Amino acid sequence: MTLSPVLIVAGDFYRDIAQPMIDGASKALDDAKLPYELVTVPGALEIPGAIAQAELAGADYAGYIALGCVIRGETTHYDYVCGESARGLMELSLGGVPVGNGILTVENRDQAMARAVEKNKGADAAQACISLMALRTKFEKSA
Repeated sequence: MTLSPVLIVAGDFYRDIAQPMIDGASKALDDAKLPYELVTVPGALEIPGAIAQAELAGADYAGYIALGCVIRGETTHYDYVCGESARGLMELSLGGVPVGNGILTVENRDQAMARAVEKNKGADAAQACISLMALRTKFEKSA
């Protein structure tokens, strides 16, 4: 039986921050022996839309890992990007789509690097996705 891949969707706006998270998520999926694919989008705000496009197109992904970073600036743009990207991912999740949310929302670059590298939030998002995929399989079997 061929396993459906997991799709990692990474925002490229802060590529130097996203890359260690991509590496962490990839390693977690490799360790779990799960296939995966990677796509990039311009930033965190586009991540939920990319996942929704994959779902609406009927793409055969077992789950999704959202990776990106939003760093607070001098305007309210930060609040909109954080809130709307989280809302979009939550809507997908509430619709039954397994999504691991690894979009960092931080005050500065140092906080971002600590979470991307030291805390490996990419791996954490992958583990969340894997857990939700297993839960969906359990519920499908009991239906």
